[in-house]
Amino acid sequence: MLPLLLLIIVLHSHMCLSVTVSTSKPKVEIHEHTDAVLSCEFKTEKDQNPRIEWKKKGKGVTFVYFDKKFAKSYTGRAKIEGATLTIHSVTQKDSGEYRCEVTASEDHVNLGEATVTLNVLVPPHVPSCEVPSSVFVGTGLELFCKDKLSMPPATYRWYKDNKALTATGDAPYSMDTNKGTLKFKSVSKEDAGMYRCESSNSVGAPKSCVAKQLTVVEYPWNMTMLIAGASGFVALILFCCICICVCRRRGCCKKNRKTKSTKSYNPPPPLPPPTHNLKHYKQTQSFMI
Repeated sequence: MLPLLLLIIVLHSHMCLSVTVSTSKPKVEIHEHTDAVLSCEFKTEKDQNPRIEWKKKGKGVTFVYFDKKFAKSYTGRAKIEGATLTIHSVTQKDSGEYRCEVTASEDHVNLGEATVTLNVLVPPHVPSCEVPSSVFVGTGLELFCKDKLSMPPATYRWYKDNKALTATGDAPYSMDTNKGTLKFKSVSKEDAGMYRCESSNSVGAPKSCVAKQLTVVEYPWNMTMLIAGASGFVALILFCCICICVCRRRGCCKKNRKTKSTKSYNPPPPLPPPTHNLKHYKQTQSFMI
């Protein structure tokens, strides 16, 4: 019983000699160009002058407040009250995870920390819209719309001649409201018109780009003939290649080459003996017989 009591006393003394750090608001959502308050409260048992630091976590960890000074990017637009950090006129670049660290060297557990996530809300901006001026009948087409600045990310809607488009089952197009794309598998003359895109989120009023005219034109006759002729020529070349491959596989080409080479070879006739040795040659033949 006594050892247990001593253990409780020791643990209690360690808890009393530790710094504690907390935040009343671990997640802060604030509109752009307003002040963001990142709360941080701490308690120490012995150390009356602890060291306070603020750090921001991104691709790496950077200092916001260190050695009683603000980092350059925060100088003149931030302040510390106790351990609470206030950033004036925040922008989207200020969004991220912040960590309040309190070091009390005289306490038994001398380091405590609390994390605050800051989300800077940005209303929609005028999106960039990509609409070609003209396109041929029967070709595929994709229109693009993007608002890179809004937070939370914007959703998109397309309009033709100031009428909102809806991607129903029988519509000749499809839309992605998150990516801002409008796709046509095969454009027809009825798809010509004025197109614009609108971006929206929960922070502010929707914004729209300037409407752009899309013209759908027929292929000219000479171009149609050119395409048809090119297609026929490619088909002919492909057919010839297939025939050659089939011939080689069956061995037709090898047989013809062999026959041709055999027929073309004619050995030369034997040369007659010289005339001045003809008599001697006949005598030699008769002697041998």
